[in-house]
Amino acid sequence: MTLEALASEIATAAKKEAKDITDAAKTEAKAILKEAEADVNSYSDDINARAERESAQIKTETVASARQANQNAQLIARREELDATWKAVRDKVGSSSMKGRAGLIKALVSQAKDDAEKGMVLRPVGIDRPALEKASSGFDFGNDVNGLGGFVLESKDGSVVLDYRFDGRLEESWDSCLSNVTSILFGDA
Repeated sequence: MTLEALASEIATAAKKEAKDITDAAKTEAKAILKEAEADVNSYSDDINARAERESAQIKTETVASARQANQNAQLIARREELDATWKAVRDKVGSSSMKGRAGLIKALVSQAKDDAEKGMVLRPVGIDRPALEKASSGFDFGNDVNGLGGFVLESKDGSVVLDYRFDGRLEESWDSCLSNVTSILFGDA
């Protein structure tokens, strides 16, 4: 074989070997690329699933937090409305122009005469002193007491006090009617 033929044969064999190496490298690169894409897709799916779970958790927490804030605001508003209503009722009962005030004073004096021990001192709420002086014969009068209206009876030594002020009766009435008041104000059943 001639040198030229030998060189041609070596060159052909080298080209074939180079092509085989290149083909094998391309095949391996495709396999590596395919495996990398599968890994990326798996990581992407995991990250997306985790993000969706976290998003759902945040949504649930946000909705619950907003709901709780709304309930809290509603409770505060209700409390403020009840407090304003209580103040309006107290102002009305403490007013000298309250309708039926004179009749209520007479009824309390009548009850007090039945309950009183001899020698008790009648201590009026200042606003009702004139009406009580007219309606309560038989009692000695003492200093005024604080309150919305009415009076207290006190033994001479101060050991017994009977309370006929509007304050206590109003509080009892308010407590017993609070569910009705709430229902009327807020439409609760």
